[in-house]
Amino acid sequence: MFTKKSTPQYRRFTRSTAGNIFYFTMLFLAGAFTILPLVYCIITSLKPLDELLIFPPQFFVKRPTLENYLALPSLLGKMQVPVSRYFFNSLFVAIAGTVAHIIVASLAAFGFSKSKVRGRKTLFWIVQLMLLYNAVTLAIPRYYIYTKLYMIDTYWVYILPAIPSATGCFLMKQFMDVSVPDALMEAARIDGASVIRMYVSVIMPILKPAWMTMLLLSFQEMWTIIPQGTIFSEQLKTLPQVMTSISAGGIARSGSAMAVTVVLMIPPILVFLISQSNVMETMSTSGIKE
Repeated sequence: MFTKKSTPQYRRFTRSTAGNIFYFTMLFLAGAFTILPLVYCIITSLKPLDELLIFPPQFFVKRPTLENYLALPSLLGKMQVPVSRYFFNSLFVAIAGTVAHIIVASLAAFGFSKSKVRGRKTLFWIVQLMLLYNAVTLAIPRYYIYTKLYMIDTYWVYILPAIPSATGCFLMKQFMDVSVPDALMEAARIDGASVIRMYVSVIMPILKPAWMTMLLLSFQEMWTIIPQGTIFSEQLKTLPQVMTSISAGGIARSGSAMAVTVVLMIPPILVFLISQSNVMETMSTSGIKE
């Protein structure tokens, strides 16, 4: 007599309702804590002077006003160079540095990921070691190089350091390893596509999430850049560098300083809203394959 073999039963593990509530509560608290500085800047920029001087300080504003924003033109109008010049410098540096960074990082990632050059793995390890160094440790060597290349008081002081980024190369290389199959490259090569043609028509469209992520990171860094000891001409200073003079006016100008902070946050926020979906896709993909 034969008995019917029972199929194995698999138990499905799911969170309970209480677990879901706890999970989303923790996420909400973490998100609220993250945006707390932004909310504080906006609230403080709407406070009148008497609420700024009150002790102990209060978080919320009782009588919101736009006086801190309306005072910015008069504060900035006393400068030797028009504000439009500072704004142009910031916008030019942010766009030029970001575009150059994306192109160079993607080309380097293309070479590390898809080329057959000897020693590319060793070179990529060197690129990863560069992640350990920050701008402070490289300040003196960079200044020496700028001096020898006669780059002091030029736009190159802003743009050139942003181009060779180890972070951008690493993210794009990891994303390319996962998202660009070798069979696609072989098919393009059989169709007669050159290396430049494959890079422009095949690689870059697939790498859109990666370079949109680098667009956000690089633009944010370039928009807020303040060179130390390399720019002396007022014609070449950027908007954040000039705005710091308002913050140096003491507690009486703390409201205007917060208004300046809010104004400077608008462009990076707009870029983030455009690229947020691509940022999430890149971060979830770039760590899958070594």
